[in-house]
Amino acid sequence: MSRKDKKSRRTVERKFAIKNSVGRIIIVAALLVFQVALLIFGFIFLFTKLPFMLYVMYGISFLFVIGINAKDHANDIKLIWVIIILAFPMAGILLYLLFHYSPAMHVMKKKIRNSDNYMLENLKQDEDVRADFESSAPHEYSMFKYLKDFALYPFYNGTSTKFYDNASGCYEAMIDDMWKAKEYIFIEYHAIENKESFEPLHNCLAAKAGEGLDVRVIYDDVGSFVFINSEFKRMLESEGIKCCIFNPMSPMLDVFMNNRDHRKICVVDGKIGYTGGFNIANEYFNITHPFGEWYDTGVRLEGPAVKNLTVMFLSMWELYDESMDEKDKLLYEQKIERTDARGFIVPYGDSPLDDELTGENVYINILYNSKDYCWFTTPYLVISENMRRAISLASKRGVDVRIITPGIPDKVTVNKLTKSYYSSLIAAGCRIYEFKPGFVHAKMCVSDSRVAVVGTINLDFRSLYHHFEDAVLMFNTDCINDVKNAFDSLIDRCEEVTEQYSVRPNLFIRIGRSILRLVAPML
Repeated sequence: MSRKDKKSRRTVERKFAIKNSVGRIIIVAALLVFQVALLIFGFIFLFTKLPFMLYVMYGISFLFVIGINAKDHANDIKLIWVIIILAFPMAGILLYLLFHYSPAMHVMKKKIRNSDNYMLENLKQDEDVRADFESSAPHEYSMFKYLKDFALYPFYNGTSTKFYDNASGCYEAMIDDMWKAKEYIFIEYHAIENKESFEPLHNCLAAKAGEGLDVRVIYDDVGSFVFINSEFKRMLESEGIKCCIFNPMSPMLDVFMNNRDHRKICVVDGKIGYTGGFNIANEYFNITHPFGEWYDTGVRLEGPAVKNLTVMFLSMWELYDESMDEKDKLLYEQKIERTDARGFIVPYGDSPLDDELTGENVYINILYNSKDYCWFTTPYLVISENMRRAISLASKRGVDVRIITPGIPDKVTVNKLTKSYYSSLIAAGCRIYEFKPGFVHAKMCVSDSRVAVVGTINLDFRSLYHHFEDAVLMFNTDCINDVKNAFDSLIDRCEEVTEQYSVRPNLFIRIGRSILRLVAPML
């Protein structure tokens, strides 16, 4: 088949995929609404025929509230559940059980525990690296030790890092590295759009699969549903590319659907790895401009630290393909040579199905350890009380805390919720900036020109509590000055809104913001 015929076929497939995706979401949504309506009418019938059941349910709901209060959930999450259960006893209890004890979630937790056990066996901390870090920088070492002890991800030296302050540059470098692959290519993205942006990646993946390399792709079903459908998976597999759809949409009422794969990972031969904020879709590379100029970033790793990304990908792959063969086991055990790069680095993941709030804890640790400054970019600022207090306390200690958010939002309601946090943070001394040319989607943090984070983790409940995420924590690596310089350049293109939000809003605005923030943990 000629290149022109292939391009024509792919265009038809794109249109077909989008049409079918829209139809699929309509069908799934309709069936979910039907199930919810059935439950509501069932409750009404029960309480009409057996009115004493209402009092029984209030008694049970009170016991549930006591039990919830005893758990280690964040107070923000506890509060909304207490209100829902006391206001709507039967529905509230069923929803709570569905959110925390659904069969699908139970199965996934078991699989993740098994995966974590395998990680623990194969991701060993190099004791020489540990001793060197602890003796040279004990303060910062504690943050990395936390990730090894509680998230199971060891830290490394001898890994070179390169930071990209635009998504296009990072994407081009990633594809160039993939063309040089000799053994395997692993790709994991929240969203893939089968349009112009995907074309160069698609050509590379298909060519490398044709050469006999082990090429695998994971994408999130909900993240990609507007762009593609299951025909996309069949197309890739017909080209020799192995493909896995994370958590496919289901018409059954099951809140594991709320937990999405938000990671962005590329691994080439276990030696080179990429992560960052961008997905594979036109808007991320400013081919289209639905929200003005799109700003995103990424980071390239080369060296032993890439192993964490490899294991992260394999752990996710094996949730759906349990037939791990000897080849996969060898990838876990693969040894990667060190480079002469300086500093320490730990790529890490975060899961909504364990008891560790890894993403939030890393950010809070950085804030508590900052001495001079701590700057963030985030597309959404919807934070827990713990995170708000950490930002406020750092500001009150005299740390220059700055947060950059979008000037043109992609979700109006979430943007209003984001702005509801401005006043209290500014009152504590934090400075807020908005990127006026468009939408900031990058998820970055830099502190004191010594510590930086680049990855997928937003400052919002979805990233910090509900999604599978990944990021890279770096200390004194070669690219940290580049991250700081990117912030300096970005701030020059922003408008500071600190003074605008330093005035206490009127009563009606405060009530509206309070309601939005009450439901924020569920968004």
